[in-house]
Order: sequence, then structure tokens, then C-alpha cells
Amino acid sequence: MTQSPEVQWSQKEKAIAERALKQAYDREVKVLMTGIREQISSLSVPDDLWRLHDLLSAKRHDIDGKYDHREVSLLFTLSRLVKDDLLEIAELEGLTADKQAKVKILTRM
Repeated sequence: MTQSPEVQWSQKEKAIAERALKQAYDREVKVLMTGIREQISSLSVPDDLWRLHDLLSAKRHDIDGKYDHREVSLLFTLSRLVKDDLLEIAELEGLTADKQAKVKILTRM
């Protein structure tokens, strides 16, 4: 099996991708915080608190793993964020047409 050549990222493209990752992260955390506020208001027994703790721990694990900014994973990361409706393809303007096309294709998988 042959390996595909590594995707090359210019400094400008890296900056665009990093900005997009930050925007998606901020959106995801904002939604999470809104949901947590609602759950906090309905806490009534200690078990509710521990369920909330477990939820936060799981979300932290998921979010920490989702925002992989290594160049080798960046197209997959961006496509997952688009697929999860945390990012729009238009926010990747400035990346080469080839990279944008790859992100679009990967969102269909």
C-alpha cells in the first residue's frame, strides 16, 4: 500500500485553519455552557451533580480530541467540524481550492 503525500500548508493557510478551529471551539463551548446552565438550575439531589460531572468529563475528553491541529490531521479535523455544523466551508476561504474540495469530500464520509 502506498502512502499519499503529506499535505503542505502555507503560513497563511495555517492561520486560516487555526482561526477556523478557534471559531468552532468557541461555538461548541458556548452551546455546552448554555446546556450546563440549564442543567445546573435543575439540580436537586447529589446524584444529579455527579451525573453533571460525568457529562462534563466526557465532553472534555471529546472536545480535547476533536480539535487536532496537527498538519497531518488538519483536513480531517476541519471536515469533522463542518460535518458537525460547527464550521462552514465559507469560513475556510483562503485555503487552496484543492484543500477546500478535500474537506467537502471528507464531510460526506
